[in-house]
Amino acid sequence: MSQLSSTGPNKKGEECSEHGQIYFYQHGVILKHTINAEDEGNRTGELALVQYSTGKRFEWKPIDISEISEYQEQEDWAFVTQVDHKRARTYSGGFEFKAHPLIIELHEIKSYLVKRKKRQVTLMLKDGSSHIFFFQYGSLHGLTGVLRDCFKTRKSHKKNFFIVVSQNIDSQPLTKSFAELDLFPDNPSDAVWKFVSNLKHRPYETTLETFSKLTDTILYRAPDTRPPEEMAAELVNSLHESPEIDGYHVVSSPLAPPAPRLPPRPIVRRGAPLSVDQWSMAKDADGRIKDPDNIKRIVFKGGVTHPLRFVVWKYLLGYYPWDATTEDINELQKKRRTEYFQMKNQWTTMTNEQEERFADFRERKSLIEKDVNRTDRTMEFFAGDGNANLKVLNDILMTYVMYNFDLGYVQGMSDLLSPILVVMSNEVDAFWCFVGFMNRVSTNFELDQAGMKSQLSALFGLVHAADRELASYLEQHDSSNMFFCFRWLLVLFKREFSNEQIMTLWEVLWTDLPCPNFHLLISLAILDMEKNILIENSYGFTEILKHINDLSMKIDLDVALSTAEALHDQFSHMSPEHLPLAIRKLLGMAGDELEEKSEGSSSSSECDDSQPISNQHRLDGDGQEKDDEEALYQKGIDQHYL
Repeated sequence: MSQLSSTGPNKKGEECSEHGQIYFYQHGVILKHTINAEDEGNRTGELALVQYSTGKRFEWKPIDISEISEYQEQEDWAFVTQVDHKRARTYSGGFEFKAHPLIIELHEIKSYLVKRKKRQVTLMLKDGSSHIFFFQYGSLHGLTGVLRDCFKTRKSHKKNFFIVVSQNIDSQPLTKSFAELDLFPDNPSDAVWKFVSNLKHRPYETTLETFSKLTDTILYRAPDTRPPEEMAAELVNSLHESPEIDGYHVVSSPLAPPAPRLPPRPIVRRGAPLSVDQWSMAKDADGRIKDPDNIKRIVFKGGVTHPLRFVVWKYLLGYYPWDATTEDINELQKKRRTEYFQMKNQWTTMTNEQEERFADFRERKSLIEKDVNRTDRTMEFFAGDGNANLKVLNDILMTYVMYNFDLGYVQGMSDLLSPILVVMSNEVDAFWCFVGFMNRVSTNFELDQAGMKSQLSALFGLVHAADRELASYLEQHDSSNMFFCFRWLLVLFKREFSNEQIMTLWEVLWTDLPCPNFHLLISLAILDMEKNILIENSYGFTEILKHINDLSMKIDLDVALSTAEALHDQFSHMSPEHLPLAIRKLLGMAGDELEEKSEGSSSSSECDDSQPISNQHRLDGDGQEKDDEEALYQKGIDQHYL
């Protein structure tokens, strides 16, 4: 097992250089000096279990010192700002403290007592001293699990009082540590602590910022190198799962009765891209597209030849109506151009005084400026200092903030706009195409993350329906939440394929063939391709996570698309009694059944299977009834920091 390079204090609080691994972390932990948790003498902080060369130890630091303003200058995609270089760098997170952090060596612990509905723990040391920690945000589930792994104990006659018999030399259940991935640079603990410090105040934004570090510019790293912040987010989520989190119940029992295997998989071949001749022949004398469905079928099978993308994408993204004449399109362009510059004028004419009184606007403007400067800078279109295309990218994103201020801007959105701007080479056209794209995926970026939760849950449902062996393996290895696929779904595989390939993949998805949720079938296809590697190597969560992310730029797109299409064909040939209604709705195969139900019932609970899962289902514990056969959607997504 590799070790993380981190800087931590010695027992006197002086700086010392150590190599350590973070096994446990929790924010909002009060170090109590009085009985009353509300007393001003008590300090709120962050508690972690860290392995150093001298052994494991608990480290607590006060929160008011570890917090750094989000408005300070950030370093790359680090989500807690670097401290002023004049300040001493101490502790695992690299922050200076007004008061020394508390250090408790693991071997010094003699016993521990759990109280107050399992939210308070008292650690009693061999020298007779004791320290009381109160957890403000939840129970001690994670910490007590750590203590059980670290110690052999015997119970006292006193309830929830444990006496340490000996210290376990090896904590096998804690193998999900940050060190296992062996992917970090020389000082990754800074990144880990930066992440977890910001996580408590901006959970969704920090998660999204972390998982959407997707650009090649990330300091121009090699394709197979991933930033520590990204790994920190994924691993913080995976360290200690609880059986029920925020309304999500982790189902450990089988989801459905045993079902027949899928029918034999057909051989599916990709086709040629839509050609200039085919496009010309598709128009009538007035410029209307005579058979939009045929155009979509061609695009689905082979994509679009590059010279046509600047016009075909406008139809696929809803900017141009398929039945619009040439004259209609000319009028539409004039109207959209006027609308665009009206919205752009709203923010370009804002005075400094107005901005000073508009915190949300300042925050989004600052975030866009930072992201634009690191979006696809290795592409010729955006390369070089003072590149004018970067300003256009910035202006489109700022104008989108005015168009949809409720959503505004979240990191990752610049990655979706980039290929569109490259193809359009026009600010107004790129904006309205981006609007069409965001209409499809905006729920990926919403604060409650309901869209992402629904998709991850639905993806496991597909895995379960297609391959019970793989589904069972993922369940047994703490991976049924599918969180290792988060990056795929968040920005529709932008980080997994080259720029040319992602254009082909996106235009295939924009056809909504053979169903609006084809991106989930692509995910299933990739997992199907990697199944043997995962199982034969007995990969656990962290190994699966590492392997999936190492697939970036190594996936054969044609094979993935062909396999996904073949999987849809297999599902379509299963008898309805063998395929849960939830899956049929997901794949657009339940239209007749839903129509029959709607005729016999006025209930509006059924979804429209013409919409993608992120817009159909909000399976986040909001109280919607779920049929027994749809229990597969209730697989909990253990995002305990939300």
